[in-house]
Formats: sequence, C-alpha cells, structure tokens
Amino acid sequence: MHINDFDYELPKELIAQTPAEKRDFSRLMVVDRSTGQVEHKHFYDILEYLGPGDCLVLNNSKVLPARLFGVKEGTGAKVEFLLTKRIEGDTWETMVRPGKRLKVGDAVTFAGSEGEKGKLFRAVVKDYGNDGTRIVEFEYDGIFLERLEELGQMPLPPYIERENNKEDRDRYQTVYCRDEGSVAAPTAGLHFTKELLAKAEAKGVKIAYVTLHVGIGTFRPVKVENIEEHHMHFEEYFVDEETAETINDTIKAGGRIVSVGTTSTRTVESAAKFDEASGLWLVQPGHGNTDIFIYPGYEFKIIGALITNFHLPKSTLLMLISALYNREDILRVYKIAVEEKYRFFSYGDAMFIK
Repeated sequence: MHINDFDYELPKELIAQTPAEKRDFSRLMVVDRSTGQVEHKHFYDILEYLGPGDCLVLNNSKVLPARLFGVKEGTGAKVEFLLTKRIEGDTWETMVRPGKRLKVGDAVTFAGSEGEKGKLFRAVVKDYGNDGTRIVEFEYDGIFLERLEELGQMPLPPYIERENNKEDRDRYQTVYCRDEGSVAAPTAGLHFTKELLAKAEAKGVKIAYVTLHVGIGTFRPVKVENIEEHHMHFEEYFVDEETAETINDTIKAGGRIVSVGTTSTRTVESAAKFDEASGLWLVQPGHGNTDIFIYPGYEFKIIGALITNFHLPKSTLLMLISALYNREDILRVYKIAVEEKYRFFSYGDAMFIK
C-alpha cells in the first residue's frame, strides 16, 4: 500500500488553532459504516448514539508541560527542549532545537534556575538518541514534576501556529486525565465534559479507563513509500483489572466497545488475547509497551466503534481509521468534512464511526 493512497487536500484555514468555545460544542460527523450515511451534529449529540450495552474506553494519560526553553551554559545560545520519553529516574529522551548546538557534556539552564529563589533546574547531555534526539539528565531543586509545571509549556503540535496561552493548560488536557506521561493529548477525549460523561453513565453506558502515554512517535511522518515498511515507536500502556473486567463483561454480553481515540484503540487491541473458554477476544490486564501499527487489512479484535478527530494526510492515524472503515470511504467522508468546513486536527471537530 502506497503512502499517497492516504493523501487528501486540506485548506490551511481548516486547521484549528484554538479549541471550541465549549468542549462539547465542537461539531460531530456521524458515519454509519453499514449504509455510508453521514450526519452532521454537535458533540453533545453523541448521547443519541450511545446506550445500555455500550462501553466507552478512554485514555486517562495526562499531558506533561514538556516544552522547555533554556540557554546553553557557556555560550548563552537559546535552546528548546521537548521531553519525549522518561528513560529512568531523571534521565529523558529529548528533542532539541537547534540540535547541532548540543553535544555530549553540554549543559542547559532553564528559566527560573537563577531567579529570586535560586532554584536549580538544568540538564546535562549524556548521549545521542534516535532521530537526532539527545539523552539528558536533569539536575534540580525540589520535585521534578512540580518544577516542570512551573517552567514548562504545553507541547502543542507544530501546526498550531501560535504561542501557548493559559487556556491551553486546561484545554489541551482531557477532563478525566490522571497519570502524567504523554507529550501529546489523546485529542478525541478533549470533547468530553464531566457532565456529558455523567449523562452517558446515567443512560447505562459503562465507562472504562486505560492509560497509554502518547509518545512523539505517534505523530512522526511516515517516511517510506510502502506503508508496511513503517515502524511505530514503542509507547507504554496500562490496563488495570477493573477496566479489563468492565470491557470483557461488555464483550461477553454482546455489547459494543466504543473507543475514544486512536490511543485507546491501540491500547485495547495491544492487550487483546483470544480466550479459548469463551471463544472470544478479551482484554488482558497488565502493563506493557506497544508498537502496534494498524492499517487496512488489520482485523479488529476488541473495538466496535470509534470516536476520533480528523487526522493529518498520510498519517498513521488516518491509516488506523481506514482499517476500521475502508480507505475509499474515509477519503470520501473527509472530502465532505472539507466541503462542510469542519475544523481539523488536535483542537478540531470529531467524527463517530459506528
């Protein structure tokens, strides 16, 4: 399958630069796979399509304020860090810009390190990582995550062409986020409010939370022409006993698993295992690392429907939803989304593929 098979034309003005005024006021395109019918709604209308027997699976990973701005010690050169993965302890894999300025042994001091409180916050380059990254070890006073909250900015994607603001601290997180570790938001979940989730539960919809810490690899461009040669980066996931039981009880009862986002999808599909006793694919609880790459031809084992945003051309995320529906129809409904001026990408509108 060729990378150009997943391309489409997108006017730049449709790339959302800011979130909707209210989370659940974003638009919702509802796509019926059995008929090909498309409906145009708002996200709060999602309740019309959910009911008893359904189980919503959401990714509760919390986004780190992983973008840091500092200066190289000795030269004063400005350096930007994007923390992409904790290796162990205070050692992180980090994207740096401009990369040529930082070699092994170099140190970077971050804003606030020499402020009134004199708190230390610096990083020393220990090694070179993959794809131009650096392995760095942080030295700091206090508690690392508290210092990161103090000094870091939210890692908005590069297609959001503006500076961070205070609103992003709230709106680039889901309302149910819990475990810190992601460098990008699981964006399909950004549309939910606590009230909307409560209404879903009141209708008899089960709610299950998984954790997949979103790494930068999810959004790296596919650089090969034959997509089957693309390799995903590993991402860490957790499925606890209660979540596995909720999902599996739904499956055994003949219910529908509705995944909220591609990260939730990748988590439960990675945790799937065939159960000989029931003859069903069920979710295994546990902690693991997944590099699962879902593209057309993949047979889904757990999910039956998907809530998702509109994704970049030629992206692995577009390939995943093309596996759930099919490539031709996904491109057809994306063309409709462009014509109807839906808002695209992280802060954009949503699609429900049922």
